[in-house]
Amino acid sequence: MSQQDRRLPGIDALKAVACVLIVWHHLAFYGPMSDVVNARMPGLIGWLYDYGRMAVQVFLVVGGFLAAASLAPQGVASFTRPGRLIVRRYQRLVVPYLVALVISVLVSALVRPWFDDPSVSGVPTLWQLLAHVMLLQDVLGQEALSAGVWYVAIDMQLFVLSVLIFCVQRRLSRRWPATSARFGMGLVLLLAVLSLFVFNRQAGLDMTALYFFGSYALGMLAFWASNDRRGGSWLWTMALLGAVALVLDFRGRIALALVVALGLFCLQKNAGMRPVCWLQGRQWLARLGQMSYSVFLIHFPVCLLVNALVGRFWPTGVLANALGMLSAFFLSLLAGWALYRGVESRHAPSRRLSQAGLISS
Repeated sequence: MSQQDRRLPGIDALKAVACVLIVWHHLAFYGPMSDVVNARMPGLIGWLYDYGRMAVQVFLVVGGFLAAASLAPQGVASFTRPGRLIVRRYQRLVVPYLVALVISVLVSALVRPWFDDPSVSGVPTLWQLLAHVMLLQDVLGQEALSAGVWYVAIDMQLFVLSVLIFCVQRRLSRRWPATSARFGMGLVLLLAVLSLFVFNRQAGLDMTALYFFGSYALGMLAFWASNDRRGGSWLWTMALLGAVALVLDFRGRIALALVVALGLFCLQKNAGMRPVCWLQGRQWLARLGQMSYSVFLIHFPVCLLVNALVGRFWPTGVLANALGMLSAFFLSLLAGWALYRGVESRHAPSRRLSQAGLISS
């Protein structure tokens, strides 16, 4: 991911903006601070509550874009050991994820006796913890121990599904080598059609990769379109796919995914040139984008702790709760920076140590 981020100016800035919106969405979604502030600023809190969550589409599309770049930049599998690739992906995701879960479990235990709020998870069971380690908590019907952990599981599912698609492509190409690239791209396109037209319209499937693969595939198509000399056909395919999906059933999240995919296409086409939008050339946004995964993981326990403290000492003060929300936001960025520097970028704790820490906590 880091290699592709350096190649494509602006991609980290997109992740930074999406990360900020997700944090503020959760600050608006989980009270009691937002409940108090909502009395004075219902429009802002309502917008964050209803639309802030759509920023996750940025991560989905960017994830697909980077997956295409690393797995099959020419539409043909560029890897030879899929099992090892999947294990490495799991390890990269799960080490900071488990550290953040340990903190979330401990913060919940700290505030549970005196903070009565639905956002505080119950005392976790061993089976619940193991489900989180396996990234299967939603599939197995277990209560999430932190907000946003569902996305980590979905990201892993999408990556594994993409690897499997190109493994199938490799097998098919042995019989028809002349059209090998078309198999992988065709399978992605077929599954994208099924996801956008069928699976994404079934709310009960939102714990599976099938629900989100349409947005992920738009990112993959954006990469192939921007790296193909005859990319116009893929660009029109991507635009047509998104447009038909919206005509069939308009969904704001899919409209945003299509806009982000088109934006990535433009950014990649203009890579190496002077900045083409305000997102490029902002170093602070780039740094925030690089640590966006850590911020995404750690912000919930930080917000939970601030909510508990402000709710206990200033339960009705509008100014105090508004300042509490701002403090929770900036403390989330600080905690994300610490998690990124201490864990994600260094891979300091081993996977087994992180799992043991979660179960022990």
